[in-house]
Amino acid sequence: MRSGCIRILRPVSNLRAHIVRPEHDGARLDRALVEMYPECSRSFLARLIAEGHVRVDTAVAGKASQRVAAGQRVEVEFPPPAPASIESQDLPLRVLFDDEDLVVIDKPAGLVVHPAAGHRDRTLVNALLFHVHDLSGVGGELRPGIVHRLDKDTSGVMVIAKNDEAHRKLTAAWNSDSIRKEYVAVVYGTPEPIRGTIDAPIGRDPRNRKRMTVLKSGRRAITDYEVIERLRGVSVVRCRLRSGRTHQIRVHMKHIGHPIVGDPVYSGPQWRGIPDKRIQKALASLPRQALHAARLTIVHPRTGATMTFEAEVPVDMAQLIVALR
Repeated sequence: MRSGCIRILRPVSNLRAHIVRPEHDGARLDRALVEMYPECSRSFLARLIAEGHVRVDTAVAGKASQRVAAGQRVEVEFPPPAPASIESQDLPLRVLFDDEDLVVIDKPAGLVVHPAAGHRDRTLVNALLFHVHDLSGVGGELRPGIVHRLDKDTSGVMVIAKNDEAHRKLTAAWNSDSIRKEYVAVVYGTPEPIRGTIDAPIGRDPRNRKRMTVLKSGRRAITDYEVIERLRGVSVVRCRLRSGRTHQIRVHMKHIGHPIVGDPVYSGPQWRGIPDKRIQKALASLPRQALHAARLTIVHPRTGATMTFEAEVPVDMAQLIVALR
């Protein structure tokens, strides 16, 4: 659940406007605003409406539930954020790229992205506040500049926007063809065919709200996969995300019968069913899901240049692969 919107730190308010599109004709104002500003949560936008920061055709919006019509002009005044209250912490952080708009990092496994219940500090956000001194939009936000998330125990490439404009452009493009997200995973067995596409909608598991699952009523999710190496009892698979659903690769690989090794939610200790004790020991030694964001291609929000960033498979996964060859 997003707690707010990433906003640039500036001494004056940030006024932005949109024209209501035909597909939003008759929609609630707060729902229409979520479509206009996908980087913001609905609760945050509803608060702006209640505080008088939203106008519809020059008139201050009365309430979040009022209906809008196609062609109306909606103005939103984003007030400057309050001073940041999150503590900066000197945590190890490998920076792959850094300029005035972006910072790209290689996130280690075990690092939570943003503060939340049970993880109030020692997160990626705490580390960013220490290492990145020109980061904008940090005031009052738990996820400053975060364009996308990696699960705590997934390692690899992450991009962080340093200002509002970069964040808005990257967020808008995130599930388009201009962004290419490639992962490496170690999965049980060998998928057949060895190259394919999983097109299966994902939603919250009605029997366990902490899990996701393939559901007819879920949101469309597409994953391309390719087996790049067969090992003893498992395979190394390259996955490309064409959508960005929660736990998407983990859910899709389980869906086709080849869950990710070490995944405590969607796999469990399946190594116990493998007769070879040496293979069992190697698989059991990995304390997290064998999933790594290996390559990310983006379009730079200011220059328009296509940029690709790579992070090598970390030591724990590399050692597992070597042990199973």
